[in-house]
Amino acid sequence: MLPESIHLANLPTKIEKLENLSNELGKNIYIKRDDQTGAEISGNKVRKLEFALKEALDGECDFLITCGGIQSNHARATAAVAAKYNMGSYLVLRGREDSEVEGNLFLDKILGAKIKYITPDEYKHNRADIMNEIKEKLSRQGHKAYIIPEGASNGIGSFGYIKAIEEIVLQEKELGVKFDAIVATVGSGGTYSGLYYGNKVFENNSTIYGVNICDSSEYFKDIVKNLIDEIVTYTKIDIRVNKDEIDIIDGYGGLGYAISQQKEIDFIKYFSRLEGIILDPVYTGKAMYGLIEEIKKGSFDKHSNILFIHTGGLYGWTKESRNLI
Repeated sequence: MLPESIHLANLPTKIEKLENLSNELGKNIYIKRDDQTGAEISGNKVRKLEFALKEALDGECDFLITCGGIQSNHARATAAVAAKYNMGSYLVLRGREDSEVEGNLFLDKILGAKIKYITPDEYKHNRADIMNEIKEKLSRQGHKAYIIPEGASNGIGSFGYIKAIEEIVLQEKELGVKFDAIVATVGSGGTYSGLYYGNKVFENNSTIYGVNICDSSEYFKDIVKNLIDEIVTYTKIDIRVNKDEIDIIDGYGGLGYAISQQKEIDFIKYFSRLEGIILDPVYTGKAMYGLIEEIKKGSFDKHSNILFIHTGGLYGWTKESRNLI
């Protein structure tokens, strides 16, 4: 069922029980360390890039084009993959050219990526057109470019987390644990879509939860439904998608994408000192904070074993977030 892919990530990533947090909350909480898929090519994005890169190489492309925020984990991973395979990379980033060169942006430059900075309005309404214009410009220069959407969240990218469900099922057998709830951050929709589809087709019978850190749950339910339709064009295995069954927990985006609040940073410090695991302020910090708040509210009372997927993002600790420490 899975298309061919390129091996990039350090897999399988380990699953460990959060013993101290579990004791505090009276609930079995585990974490899957997808922050350990690699260094330069780290986090959840590399699972998606394994499939997107294969499609690009099969198409004899020599440039990768993608987009994201100024501190995009996905953009940095794409630049690293491109360098590894002797390809060029062109990043369309939402931000200012005079932005402080730190975190992922610093690594983008170290990796040799070409960068086009655009405004938030351009990013929201015109990023696809801008990437296509870059593709056409590169074509005139004799290159063949492959466009990867935001977060590699398209049909082919989502296979990274369909494959992750297979991995989780095997690890459940090894650990002797059945995860009845799997929780992940939702920032562009591809990770959740892959988990949701894989959970259905492999009859895994877990409830897949997402915690959106931008936009709204309704927005992402539409994204997920469309992505699953795209996945089906590859697999030819259709599943019934009821939007009411797409469990995306709203209310933890805070002040907006990549904007931190003191309470979120305080939670990350608390969690780090409790478990010795560092979350990031853009994605996993907000998502884990949301999960813990929902557990305290009783929203997860029906679940016995909860698995949280740590999707990486350590390089996202920029000056703005660090100032709140």
